[in-house]
Amino acid sequence: MLFSSTTFIYLFLPVVLFFNYVVFKKSRLLQNVFLLFASLFFYAWGEPKFVLIMIASIIVNWFFGILVSKNRDSKTASRILLALDIFFNLSILFVFKYLTFSGRIINSLLGINLSLPEIVLPIGISFFTFQAMSYVIDIYRQKAKAENNIFYVGLYISFFPQLIAGPIVRYETIADEIKNRKETVNDFFDGFARFVVGLSKKVLLANSFAVVADKAFDLVKNGDAVSVTFSWLGALAYTLQIFFDFSGYSDMAIGLGRMFGFHFLENFNYPYISTSVSEFWRRWHMSLGTWFRDYLYFPLGGSRVSKGRNIFNLFVVWSLTGLWHGADYTFIVWGLMYFVLISAEKLTGFEKKQGRAVNVFKWMYTMLFVVLGWVIFRADTISEACLYIRAMFGLNGNAFSDGMFSGYLLQNIILIAIGMLLCTPIFRILKQKTESSTAAGFVSAGVLIVLFLLSVSSIVSNSYNPFIYFNF
Repeated sequence: MLFSSTTFIYLFLPVVLFFNYVVFKKSRLLQNVFLLFASLFFYAWGEPKFVLIMIASIIVNWFFGILVSKNRDSKTASRILLALDIFFNLSILFVFKYLTFSGRIINSLLGINLSLPEIVLPIGISFFTFQAMSYVIDIYRQKAKAENNIFYVGLYISFFPQLIAGPIVRYETIADEIKNRKETVNDFFDGFARFVVGLSKKVLLANSFAVVADKAFDLVKNGDAVSVTFSWLGALAYTLQIFFDFSGYSDMAIGLGRMFGFHFLENFNYPYISTSVSEFWRRWHMSLGTWFRDYLYFPLGGSRVSKGRNIFNLFVVWSLTGLWHGADYTFIVWGLMYFVLISAEKLTGFEKKQGRAVNVFKWMYTMLFVVLGWVIFRADTISEACLYIRAMFGLNGNAFSDGMFSGYLLQNIILIAIGMLLCTPIFRILKQKTESSTAAGFVSAGVLIVLFLLSVSSIVSNSYNPFIYFNF
């Protein structure tokens, strides 16, 4: 079930809110149990059989959480239990996400033809698996207490706002709110406003940019000639699409969580204003970045090791970051590209170089590689990515410009300008300066109403409504 669907907006969400705030208002336990079953229903909506994987994940991680906690005094026992839990979670992830890909690699390397199963990927499996693992790891590290009530662990892992595309939430962040949250009118309306902002980002912007991006990438995929300017327009459109698609979902998730009294951490912080690739990844998908930092990079030694070991640590982290996003060579190359760039920045002290002109150059360098990285990320194959990048630099014998570029640019110039403006914190700054103004409050309310009506109208009239990060 999509947040940006009439089923969710007109049926699921109102029903869940009614039962949470009216029927089960006087019992926190019943509220939590209801939200757990509502979340499982939400996940089962598209493919009911996959909810069994979710339930298995809840049961196993709850069980190991208790065992690790009870055996905390024995380092050997607790480590073995933690290893078994991690093995269970990664095994599920491997079978559903990487088994077929691994088989293709074996066939290619050995020149054989093993029969490979076509395994359907459960939506959001990478997100809820990482979240479940972090629960047990934090218990082992004594950063969280094991929860005896399986329903509470189940709610943490399966809570529908952040279930299928994040942000990845740590148990310690919401452990107290599961039992003792305080729903307020201000939180509810702030959450609804955040939901509307995210919905409009997704429906009005991301879906519109997707049309341009899909056209450009499909032309290259089909072997048709694409001009230099239109290939850049397509790459820019995808750069904007993936940002508003994913940050829009995160806004909706954070907003929905707040409507129910939960406060999730932010997942994006204007990544496209970064002046280094390292900074970009501190601002983009922050919950994933901090997960790899805390559970992989730091345990490997982080940067408090020799330069050679630090480079190795970065290689491991970015190889796995690429693989986390998808079982394909394109994602591996994409991850390794960032490994090379971030390693180079660390070795040269790139981020320490300052100055107005220097920062402009650093921003241009960063965005160049971010855009090229998104081309690799979006392409179906490495050869397709190379062909597209060659088109961007006129290396395919392609024309510099054509009518397709001017046509799509004229149709989307206003949306592109709005999108680029929203990639900067200018509106956040304006809001902070005018937040005490009554007139500004009325204007904001009016804008939200218009955005909500436009978004719902677009959902009803347009069937094209994909979420990119549902694939992960």
